[in-house]
Amino acid sequence: MMKKRMLLADDHKIVLEGLRSLLEPEYEIVGAVEDGRELLAKAKELRPDVIIADISMPKLNGIEAVSQIKKTDSQIKVIFLTMHPDVTYAKRAFEAGASGYVLKHSASTELITAIEEALKGRTYVTPMIAGELMQFYKKETYIKDDITKKLTPRQREVLQLLAEGHSAKEIASILNISTRTVEFHKYRMMEELNINTTAELVQYAIKQGIVTI
Repeated sequence: MMKKRMLLADDHKIVLEGLRSLLEPEYEIVGAVEDGRELLAKAKELRPDVIIADISMPKLNGIEAVSQIKKTDSQIKVIFLTMHPDVTYAKRAFEAGASGYVLKHSASTELITAIEEALKGRTYVTPMIAGELMQFYKKETYIKDDITKKLTPRQREVLQLLAEGHSAKEIASILNISTRTVEFHKYRMMEELNINTTAELVQYAIKQGIVTI
């Protein structure tokens, strides 16, 4: 029986090495990447069965990357392996199409289980936040109050790169668009979010978990 193919994504080499050691006995590791844009490219190129991804990654966070990947290939299973125990991150992860949410300190005991559940078409949530997540979903206002949904995927990409300190010219190069288009997205976001300065826009990105510090 052929081994299932895994693509790993984390911006820390030591984590990638640890995941490789944990998973290689049972699975084929087809690639390991360190930022969200590289994850997009490798997912398209390698077509893995499962992606193990962090949320906090440079250039494009894991949730945005996975959302784009799932739109083009819904068959790929995704497990988020993260340090964030906050249910708002878990909610966004599952809305992006994830099949599992595991905290990094529990990886050695929970990750294999999460992968097996995902491959069976099921969902796995780390027990530490499962109950809180269920209560969160029962609240009628949790989606209505998420103003980030007003932004387009491209705007969220631009927002993360701005918050990481990239100039408009650098963002244009990374996203393969014009500098004028970057500025257009920036000012549309400020208008949509009722924000007056770039500094406030960066603070908003941090507060919403689009980028972490």
